[in-house]
Amino acid sequence: MTSKMSRIKIIVNSIFRNRSQLYMPILKILHFPDVQLRKIAKPVEKIDANIERIVDDMFDTIYAEEGIGLAATQVNIHKQIIVIHIPDDSDQNERIEAHYRPLVLINPELLEESGETGIKEGCLSIPGVREWVKRSERVKIRALDRDGNSFTLEADGLLAICIQHEMDHLKGKLFIDYLSPLKFQRIQKKIRKKAQRDTQ
Repeated sequence: MTSKMSRIKIIVNSIFRNRSQLYMPILKILHFPDVQLRKIAKPVEKIDANIERIVDDMFDTIYAEEGIGLAATQVNIHKQIIVIHIPDDSDQNERIEAHYRPLVLINPELLEESGETGIKEGCLSIPGVREWVKRSERVKIRALDRDGNSFTLEADGLLAICIQHEMDHLKGKLFIDYLSPLKFQRIQKKIRKKAQRDTQ
């Protein structure tokens, strides 16, 4: 996920400006309308060295791409894995205990949600597109960390939005699915034109 909130963007850019020189995008990010983005992810049955490597590669990928969240579905790995890294000097990180930073969510489950909020969301799988999306203001989830330990987390603000955005990916859903049919069609047309220009 990406965010256009100016304050967060400034923080992310300042932090990742140097990091992007250190990390290469390890995993190829799928771009809409790739049908693989619509696949439903399967639960992780066992956390082993392969899963740990996937988690590490996903973090390297979002650091290189200057993102704040990534679901395994976006890199054509159809397992229920999410990584999130809200910048350390963002007040959103006060919501995350130090043990869970950066945040790894394996087999996440939504337990509770309340309130309503929204921002202009972006996505690494739909570059160049940002649209206003309504989300729950607060969420409570249960997941496994990278060591296989179960934990619950209550989140609000940008963190809650990011969690919902990434959990949607695991269900084959994109943020543009929340838009009106007309806006969705306009985005499809815009992406097709860009793809045609890129291949010329």
